[in-house]
Order: sequence, then C-alpha cells, then structure tokens
Amino acid sequence: MTTEDRRIPTGPPDPGPRGVLEELADWASTMRLETVPQRVVEFAASQILSQLAAIRIGLRQKEGRRLVGALGAPFQRDTAQSARILAGVGAWLNLDDTAYAGHLAPSTVAVPLAFAHALRLSGHDLLRSVIVANECASRITASATLGPFRGQTALHTHLVGAVAGRLAGENAPREQWRNALSLALSAPPWTLMRGFVTSDARLLHVPAAVRMAMDACDAAAAGLTGAGDIIEHPDGFLAKFATVPLPEAVTAGLGHRWHTETLSFKLHPGGPGIDAAIDCAAELHSTMGDWTPDDVREIVVEGSLYTVFAARKAQPYLDGPRTPIGAMVLTTPYPVATALLTGRLAIEDFYPPALDRSERWTLASKVRLVHNESMTKALMTGDAPVGEAIRQAGRRSAQWLRDFGGSDVADMPALVGELGPPLEDFTQAVKPTPARVEVHMHDGRRFSRELSIPHGGIGPDLRGRHRALVTNKFLAAGGPQDVAERWSSLERLRPEDLAPLLEKALTD
Repeated sequence: MTTEDRRIPTGPPDPGPRGVLEELADWASTMRLETVPQRVVEFAASQILSQLAAIRIGLRQKEGRRLVGALGAPFQRDTAQSARILAGVGAWLNLDDTAYAGHLAPSTVAVPLAFAHALRLSGHDLLRSVIVANECASRITASATLGPFRGQTALHTHLVGAVAGRLAGENAPREQWRNALSLALSAPPWTLMRGFVTSDARLLHVPAAVRMAMDACDAAAAGLTGAGDIIEHPDGFLAKFATVPLPEAVTAGLGHRWHTETLSFKLHPGGPGIDAAIDCAAELHSTMGDWTPDDVREIVVEGSLYTVFAARKAQPYLDGPRTPIGAMVLTTPYPVATALLTGRLAIEDFYPPALDRSERWTLASKVRLVHNESMTKALMTGDAPVGEAIRQAGRRSAQWLRDFGGSDVADMPALVGELGPPLEDFTQAVKPTPARVEVHMHDGRRFSRELSIPHGGIGPDLRGRHRALVTNKFLAAGGPQDVAERWSSLERLRPEDLAPLLEKALTD
C-alpha cells in the first residue's frame, strides 16, 4: 500500500449520489405562488383557517393549557418554540386536515404561521410557504404510505413539513433545503402506540418532530450536510418506514400534480375512518322523532376495513368513560351514539360532564361495527388515503394488501382489482371512506343513512364549498367574525396587516 493509499481524506464526506429528495428540494426552493393554480391557493387558504380553528380548540382544553405551560404561548419571541406549541395544540384532537398523503397541517400550517408572524411576511408569502410545505410533506408521506405508519402516527410527515414551512418563509437557498431535509430525515421518529393512544405523550409527538426539523434547518445553515439519497438508499428512510417503497411518489408531477387539492377538512373530532358514520348518525338525529336509548334494540354501523382497522387499534384501551381520549377518537360506538343523541359531535363530548352521561353509554353499548367488503373496495379504489399509492405500486402492493386485509377479506388483491396507472393530476381527487348507520328499534322500525364521502372529505361537494365549511368550523371554535370575513383577502394582506390578524385569530 502506498502512502497515497493510506492518506486520510480531508474535507466534507461524500454525500453519495443525487436522490429524489434533492430534486424535490430544488423545486421547492424556487417555487413561486404565481405558478400555482388559483383553486389550489384557495384550498390552502381554507386549510390555514381550518387549522387555526383546531389550534383555538386545542388551546382551550386543560391539556393544551398545560402544554402552553411547558412550551410557552403562541407567537412568542422564540420562533422555533412558537412553531412547536402551535404544532402540538393543533394536532392531538384529530381536528387537523388530511390529504393524500398525510395529516399535514400540524406542521405545514403551524410552522409557516410562526415564521410569517416573526418575519413579518405577507399573506402571499404565508400561502406560498404552506403550499410548498404541503407538497413536500405529502410527497414524502406518500412514498411510505404502504408501510407501518399512517395518519397522525406518521411523524416523518412533520419533519418534512416543518423544514419546508420554515425555509420557504426564509427564502433559503437550494443547498440549505437539500441538507436540512436530508439531515431531518436521518433520524425520523418511530411512534409507539402505547404512548400515542393512552397518554398525554401524543401532545409532544409533533413538537418533537418539529424540534428536530428546526435543528436540521439551523445545522444546514451553519454548513452541516446530509445524504442526498437518504430516501431511497438501502440504509435510508424507505428501507425502514415502507413495506412497499415508492420513491417515485416524491417527484411525480412536480409543478402540476398538486397534493394540496387533495385536502379533506375535519369538521368534528374523530379518526378519519369514522367521519362518514358520525355524519350519518347526526343526520338520523333530525329524522327519528322522539325516542330514548331504551327504545333502540341495535345500531349497526357498516364500514370499510379502514374503520375496522382504527377500531381495533383502540379496542385494547376502551374502558367506558375512563377511556383515554386518544382511543376514544379512534373508535365508533361512543361518537356514533353521541351524534345520534345530539345531532353533532364536538370536543366537549369527550370530556365530563358530557362523557359521564349514562344514556350515551347505554346507546354506545348497542353499536355493532360490521365490515362491508364493497365499502373496502370503494375505499381502496379511491385516491386518498391509499388508492393512489396502490396505483403507483401496481403489483408490488399485493402482499401489503393481503396483510392489511387480514382475515376480514379472503383475497384483498382480487377484491381491489387492477386500478390502472397513477393519476396525471388531482383535480378530481376523491376520498371515499363509506359508512352506513342503521338503527333498529324494539317496535320494528328502522332508520338508515349511508354516505360514501363524509361532508368534509375531498370530492365534488367539498371542492364547491370548502371555504364555507371551514369558516363555519372557525366560527364554531369561537373565532372572531371579522377574521373570518377578511380571510377571503388573505393573499393580498400586507405584512403589517397579517401579524395582528393571526394574533386575533387565536385570541378569545
């Protein structure tokens, strides 16, 4: 061996070959709001108002107040800490929006809000930051959708959303984007269901991911580098976080396939698998006339495997009124019984005194959840939450489908069938999470409602009225009327107008 062979390398380590994350970072660092279709910009504006409602509600609960005691108030001097508290209180009550793919807003809205306020950005800048963060976070999430984590347990969503939401507001250069994203994804959180479902630890899960993202941004700004191929490398992210890796989802259709317009909005608390059932129960409330829980023999809720899957996650932790809220929002009986009795479901229904009302639990004990294979097929052949991932995976998805279907479906790949190629764009995206609620009375009467797409779910109805729906959500959360009225002009708001409007949006 020569002296040259033994020479110790100097300079930064070789980051490896260029990966999909670098292509995403190149696009994100140069994206201008003027290139985004107006329909997508309007979706993002609704998303911000919807998440402000979720943050307001989170701040009102005792757990939210305790988190403020730990991390400080929103819009404090420490901007990164502002981002963490806004992210935490907006995430944990299942009132955050969903997209294909991921629960985005706890990071993709909260972090841009914090930095827009601190940096005195305009409404135009805030919208750009949110859209860039949505596109980056949802694409990384989509690449691992066929894996162990979905929904709120997929905390890698918020590593990416927080990095992108901050760097877009700071107009960071390309290299900082590339390095911050790859540094953040080098240590993604792994959610443990025990803590997530049963304890207050779920309030810290998203803030922890945001903290890692903020550190990665600072480190990249100081010159630290990450591996450009961290997504697809055999020792990288997808190798651990995806059963069927889809690295192609990270860059598919950049600039014309807008994940932001796949957003569904949460109009009441509860896991996304039970939204349609709650809507059905609320509608039945107004048609059944006078009745009591003793008049009901049985309530049959038919749903897809998505609903059944969420219920099974919650089942070990159910204990009547003592059930932890993390399990309560995933299960079906109590939310459906409450909506049937009251015509609505609000976060107050998960706390005493509402939670202790015996008639709710009497009715909940009569709820029976039934898997409906045709509803599972409708779910899987839609676009969100997993249909587009199955299209991208093609035949590679067969084993994942069998594992997900388990004993409930004899042959899940056969049930789903061939879905065709991935979508060219998301202009007609749908999220069918069907449910049918049928109430059987002792006197022989039956009352039934069925819904394919819940009222806040992406589809033709939501595309036509998302602004009205989220405005009602914001006002119902106690949001000021004048904030809601000014929201239609968000894109035109000057920096001196935006910061006080954001403060007012979260002030009682």
